[in-house]
Amino acid sequence: MAEENRDNQEDIVKMFNEIAKTYDLANRILSMGIDKIWRKKACNMAFNLYEHKHISKIVDVACGTGDLMIDWENIAKQNGIEVDDIVGIDPSIGMMEVGKTKIPHRTFIEAGAEAMPVEDVSADIISISYGIRNVVQRKEALKEFARVLKKDGLCVILEFTKNDKDTLSAKLTKFYMNQIMPHIGGLISKNKDAYTYLPESIEAFITTKQMIEELKEAGLEPIFVQGYSMDMSTTFIARKI
Repeated sequence: MAEENRDNQEDIVKMFNEIAKTYDLANRILSMGIDKIWRKKACNMAFNLYEHKHISKIVDVACGTGDLMIDWENIAKQNGIEVDDIVGIDPSIGMMEVGKTKIPHRTFIEAGAEAMPVEDVSADIISISYGIRNVVQRKEALKEFARVLKKDGLCVILEFTKNDKDTLSAKLTKFYMNQIMPHIGGLISKNKDAYTYLPESIEAFITTKQMIEELKEAGLEPIFVQGYSMDMSTTFIARKI
């Protein structure tokens, strides 16, 4: 089983390396820019809940091309919050190479979410946007987040959770993701398989309720959970207890 998990994770990393150069463009088009709104709302909410004007470290896991790192930096400035260090961690070198061109003054580290080279109890905030779904060893990663976070520090997760509702909006969302997204994403990236993987990974992922339970098991108490855009995206903010 361990060998199978390792191979699956390597395949996912390889896929992201292949689409890295077109990832930002495809993401903007497929989400119609709404993903930027979701991320900024999450940053503002986290800063409001944390109530610290000086933050020593934010760790962004599965940081990809650095979009959330940029949001953390900009929104901190808008809120008068001083942040000493923002560290991006990702197993995909290709994605981080793009990120380094966008936010070159920050640190990027090649590593998986389940084994981060970060000191115990050193981060005020750990975030992962649309990446926890791609972590094969998800429960181990959540425990790792708890290890790295300071007491009362925040874990911020944005993800496409599985929608098990039988509503019209849920059906429309699934139709878009299964029938339209792979074609558009494939056209932009020249890699249709990568954008076929996206809806398949969402369908195979856990529900919002299950994510809440897994966070609790890892010692992270959810204090804010909100679905956006017909529950297409869900934001979780949990405090280390």
